[in-house]
Amino acid sequence: MTLHVGMVAGEPSGDLLAARVIQGIKSRNNASHCEGIGGPAMARQGFHTLHSMDALTVFGYVDALKRLPSLLSTYSNVKKRWLAQRPNVFVGVDAPDFNLRLEHQLKMAGIPTVHFVGPSIWAWRYERIHKIRKAVSHMLVLFPFEEQIYQKEGIPVTYVGHPLAELIPMDPDQAAARRYLNINAEARVLALMPGSRASEIKLLGPRLLQAVQLLAKQDPQLQVLVPMVNAARRSEFQALLQAHPIPNCRIIDQARTGEQGIAALASSGNASMPSSSADTTSNDWFDARPAAWNVMQAADAVLVASGTATLEAALFKRPMVISYVLSPMMKRLMEWKSGQARPYVPWVGLPNVLAGEFVVPELLQDDATPQALAEATWKALTDKPYAKQLVQRFSAMHESLWRDTPGLAAKAILEQASRGTI
Repeated sequence: MTLHVGMVAGEPSGDLLAARVIQGIKSRNNASHCEGIGGPAMARQGFHTLHSMDALTVFGYVDALKRLPSLLSTYSNVKKRWLAQRPNVFVGVDAPDFNLRLEHQLKMAGIPTVHFVGPSIWAWRYERIHKIRKAVSHMLVLFPFEEQIYQKEGIPVTYVGHPLAELIPMDPDQAAARRYLNINAEARVLALMPGSRASEIKLLGPRLLQAVQLLAKQDPQLQVLVPMVNAARRSEFQALLQAHPIPNCRIIDQARTGEQGIAALASSGNASMPSSSADTTSNDWFDARPAAWNVMQAADAVLVASGTATLEAALFKRPMVISYVLSPMMKRLMEWKSGQARPYVPWVGLPNVLAGEFVVPELLQDDATPQALAEATWKALTDKPYAKQLVQRFSAMHESLWRDTPGLAAKAILEQASRGTI
């Protein structure tokens, strides 16, 4: 019998997560039909795209307000479709503002709903737990500590681990990444990651480049690698680079080969020990991965905008300095929306949140001065005992996040589908 799954993912990280879930569903039910809003990774798994995830990719409240008419149109379209052609189960992947609202409507109509990736209620607006309880039949969470939160609130939940922990090798081969990128094995290499959104590059990029200018004075041979997710971000960053030039800087674009992407790398289900199932030194293997992963694997340290990339850097066992800058208007909007001047926890970087302490520095807002960023990054680049200690901490973190994410997620989703109308 065909299993009809409605699914919505709203940005590249959600696209990757959803693709792995689709892979898990199809391995258990070949007749499954997954459709909705998604991206290229989902499409490669046979997902039927009703709307591109670009329709939902917004940053913050200002961008959301600008795009409100198109967001409402997309929301109305999929809601009407699924109320008329009822899926056996709906899976919302991240994008909580959009998905929780949609899940509430579908659940009220008797359609089981699963939400994958818990909103950061442990940091901002814990009261959203009540909205989640009304909207979601079952939560799938990425981090161990989240499971206890939902259990305490009486919301069905499964800790499925983080799929990145399965996809990133436990012992990344730095030398192989440097050969692929044609970098001297003995060079000192910094991965510079100013973010994947235009606003991040605009606000944070100049400070990061000024910090690297200071680092280049300390080490004129420092190699700087900057991964870019698309041509638009590359153009924006190049404009900043003209204003703040640095030597030995290379922008690394996403490879155009390796069409099957990360999903193909993970098809064995054992990506953390890939030497048993894949040649991790081949160009095809590196081509298939995000450019940022190859850059981080080749680097000695990472200077990174807060976000998922900080977790990726930790899984690659790299010392890092985390930074972020919000515009005054965005900061005021966040404080107004959340009713909080700061998060409940003292950390914003995922490695620190998972560790429960500042294992790597965070320089945010006014603290993100070029001088402070340069000093912290120099330590990350040069302090070998510190780097060795971080490898131990990040390895333990990697192991705690490594689960059969596609299998656990698919099992919970299929159980909800089997219950029929709720």
